[in-house]
Amino acid sequence: ILIFAISLIFFINISSYATIRTVTGAITKVSDGDTIHLTTLEQTKLKVRLYGIDAPETNKINKHTGQVNIPGQPYGDASWKALENKVMGKQVKADIIEFDKYRRAVCMIWLNDRNINFEMIREGHAEAFIEYLKEPYKTEFLKVEKEARSAKRGIWSLPGYERPREFRKRLKVS
Repeated sequence: ILIFAISLIFFINISSYATIRTVTGAITKVSDGDTIHLTTLEQTKLKVRLYGIDAPETNKINKHTGQVNIPGQPYGDASWKALENKVMGKQVKADIIEFDKYRRAVCMIWLNDRNINFEMIREGHAEAFIEYLKEPYKTEFLKVEKEARSAKRGIWSLPGYERPREFRKRLKVS
């Protein structure tokens, strides 16, 4: 019984961080520095949140007026463009880890052997989203964020940088 209980605990811990499913598809839209739209080979459309990263917010546009409703953060557009330049129109592999409260697939995005989530942090286009990071990614994401901070890459070059999470709370943006 003890061996069964230990193996069950091990299985639950491993499976809770495992990939639900892996899909392949083309990136049809990049919404901001951490959200993309993917169309699978079967023509399923997925809105995808990149796992473990949080990028500066971009302007929020009122759908009815077309006007800026809520201004974005400094570096928000640069982060968005960096992600767009990496993946727009390209075939990627998405490891679905979970679904968030907005029903987005939360994924690790792979372009060939490149981990795009990791690259966005390493290059200073996004921060590690510490509140949601789990192993086996947490240690590596935090390590590259520290390197990006030390080198003052991207967001880390900004004076008075505000975490996107804090910005959203302050302006009550979801």
